[in-house]
Amino acid sequence: MLNRLSQLAALALATSAAALNIILTNDDSWASANIRATYEALKADGHNVLLIGPAVQQSGKGGTFVLPTTNITAPGGEFGTIPVGAPYYGQDLNDSSIRYLNGTPAACAIYGLDIIAPTFFKNQSVDLLVSGPNEGQNNGPFLYALSGTIGAAYTAVGRGIPSIAFSAQNGTHRSYTTNTGLPSDPANLAGRLAANLVAALANGIDTSKERLLPLGVGLSVNLPLFGPTSNCTEPPFTLTRMTGGAVTNKVVIDPSTGFPIYQNVIPKALNTAYNGVPILPGESIVSATCRTAVSVFSIDYDAPSKVAEPVQLQLLPVVGTSKLA
Repeated sequence: MLNRLSQLAALALATSAAALNIILTNDDSWASANIRATYEALKADGHNVLLIGPAVQQSGKGGTFVLPTTNITAPGGEFGTIPVGAPYYGQDLNDSSIRYLNGTPAACAIYGLDIIAPTFFKNQSVDLLVSGPNEGQNNGPFLYALSGTIGAAYTAVGRGIPSIAFSAQNGTHRSYTTNTGLPSDPANLAGRLAANLVAALANGIDTSKERLLPLGVGLSVNLPLFGPTSNCTEPPFTLTRMTGGAVTNKVVIDPSTGFPIYQNVIPKALNTAYNGVPILPGESIVSATCRTAVSVFSIDYDAPSKVAEPVQLQLLPVVGTSKLA
C-alpha cells in the first residue's frame, strides 16, 4: 500500500489526463519561486490554472481569514513586485492568469473561488485547489493548524473544493526571478512533484461525474530536503498519517538573554493515533528521509465515538438537562 501512490503517479504520467480547473495559492506570496514553478508545471500538464496568492508573505497564518481593507502599503508587494499604493487586488502585467490579493492565504483561496473563478473558468466548476509548495515543511497536527499553506487548503475543503497542500523542506524564501530554469532547481523539482501528484489523483477520473476527493477531505503533502546539493532528487510518494514523530513547541528561558524561546518536543498527546490507518508511518518520520509524505486529512474534528462516549457519559448529568446547578 505504501508504494501504491508512486505507482499511480507513474501511471498518470504515461496517460493523458483531462485538464482540470485549478486554483493555485500559497502563503509565501504570489511571487515566490515555488508557486511560480508549480504554476508552470501544472500548465505544462494542460491544466487551466488560476494563481491567486498573497501580495506579501503570510507565513504562519493558519486558516486566519483576513480580507484587504487597504490598498498596497509600504514597503509594497513581496520582492518589489507591487508598488506602494497599487490596488488591493491585481494581476501580473505579462500573464493575466497570475493574480495577487492583499489578504491571508485562506482569504486568497476563497476570493479566488467566489470572485475570480466564475469568470476565469467561464462558470465551470473548480476541480481542485493546490496550495504551496510552502517554503518549509508542515509536518504533524501542530503545524497543520499553524500553516497558512495548509490553512488555505482546509478552508477550501470546508467550501467543498478538493484541495492539496504541498510543503517542501527546501525553505529558502526566494523570488521567482531567481529560478535558474534548470530541472534541478529546487523550485522546479517541487513544482514537478506537485504536478505529478495531481496527475495521479486525477488519473481515470471524469470530474464532470465525480469528485477528485471525498467531500470534506484533503491532502497534506510534505516533501523532503532535495535538490542538486543533496542525494535526493526524486523522492517517491509514500502514504502517511499526521501523527508519529510529530513535534510541537515548549517554552524555555534563554540563559544568555533572559527571554523566552521555544524548543521542539515530541509529546505523546500530539501523537496519539485515534483516526486513520494506524499502520501508516508518521509524515514527520517519512519526510525526514528521501520520501514524500502524503497524508489524507478530514475537517471533521469530532473525536471518535469510543473516545468521546466516556466523556459524554461523565457530562450527562448536566448536558442531559436544561437546568445547570
